[in-house]
Amino acid sequence: MSADTPSTPHRTLPPGLTDRSVTAEITAPIRRPPMPRAWLALLAVGGAGVALLAVSVFWLFYQGVGIWGINIPVNWGLAIVNTVWWIGIGHAGTFISAVLLVTGQPWRNSLNRFAEAMTLFAASCAALYPLLHLGRPFYFYWVFPYPNVMHLWPQFRSPLEWDMFAFSTYLTVSLVFWYVGMIPDMAALRDTTRGSGRRVFYGLLALGWRGSAVHWARWRRAYVLLAAIAVPLVVSVHSGVAMLFAGGPVAGWNNTIFPPYFVLGAVFSGFAVVILLAIVLRAAFGFGDLVTARHMDLLGQWLLATGLMTGYGYLMDAFSAWYGGDPFEVGTLLDRLSGDYRVSYWAAVLLNFLPLQLLWWPRARASMPLLATVAASVVVGMWFERFMLVTGTLSKSDLPSAWGEYTPSVWEWTLFAGLIGFFLFAFCLFVRFFPAIPIAEVKEVLREDRTAADRTADAGAADRGAPPA
Repeated sequence: MSADTPSTPHRTLPPGLTDRSVTAEITAPIRRPPMPRAWLALLAVGGAGVALLAVSVFWLFYQGVGIWGINIPVNWGLAIVNTVWWIGIGHAGTFISAVLLVTGQPWRNSLNRFAEAMTLFAASCAALYPLLHLGRPFYFYWVFPYPNVMHLWPQFRSPLEWDMFAFSTYLTVSLVFWYVGMIPDMAALRDTTRGSGRRVFYGLLALGWRGSAVHWARWRRAYVLLAAIAVPLVVSVHSGVAMLFAGGPVAGWNNTIFPPYFVLGAVFSGFAVVILLAIVLRAAFGFGDLVTARHMDLLGQWLLATGLMTGYGYLMDAFSAWYGGDPFEVGTLLDRLSGDYRVSYWAAVLLNFLPLQLLWWPRARASMPLLATVAASVVVGMWFERFMLVTGTLSKSDLPSAWGEYTPSVWEWTLFAGLIGFFLFAFCLFVRFFPAIPIAEVKEVLREDRTAADRTADAGAADRGAPPA
């Protein structure tokens, strides 16, 4: 059956799949190299990016942050722009994994594993920027409130403290949640892969899993509990990042709409990256039977919904500045519309919301090239939004004598490109050594689909007066 053939209403996955075929299809990239050419190409691009990242970080340590284009008043440059952008990308992974699990949405089971991996890699990229922005990153542990003989305690009103608590909590909970979900799959790889080294590796990660009823019950309890813990992260982490902006008396930032505005924008950009990764996995590894056209249609609907919510945040942000009547707020708004940073503002508006309107039509959501184009437009547009919010606001403070323009240096761009390469490289390695789609959870959906199909057949037989099957 074709991967894009619509399934019956009660099915999440297409008919014809079995437990054995699901295991074989998901573990094929791990058990049977060589890998597809698309994977090799992405790995090569990612490896080049990692090399560029190493050069950029080395030169930064050697010369200092003066090689960046940051200045006074724009002392937050691409470092903070990209921090907010990266951590926003990771939000869809937490949303798909935790929120949809708690609410009992079965369609998440084909998407959550690689979405969780995306969260980990994106959060790692985001966490690197504040460390590099410190100037003396080897003292990063000073931001932790640990007992020490120097009587050194962090300043809890500092944005660095906010970042430390947000990133450490986000990474820790996401990593534990990701690993606990993989334990049954590690046992499956332990029992199906060849080579003693791999069996030992996956066996250690499986933690002695044997698939008993007790193991399943405890795993389910722990998995749902971690999901319940992770649900507040969707709101709290990026709300904290938003309050980092809104808590300061800076025109253009001091707005109560920022926490929900940032959270919705983060999920918006994260869903766009999930769509791009899903399309790549479908094309490179033939996962069309597992990540079906229905999954892509639902992702398109979520992208449209979160995009419209983000657009409401744009409107309310502009309305608050105009209706408040504060001359500095109005001046910042006019500068975004027609001033020096108008290119970034209008690029964010057009890229985020113009192609998005195509997703109102089911045929557009069913077209993978069109869906990928819309998602890529959103990813770029959300970066322009962060650039506009950070640099466009800081460039003009309350005192005209302190105004200053900001131009990113070549080393800021190389660092950014290097982190994109690191993300691709890490994701390629993840797909090579771990199942990109959860085996156990997809089989659970298969069982639910079979049960629903049997009930439908029995109901139809009863209507015809025949005995149930």
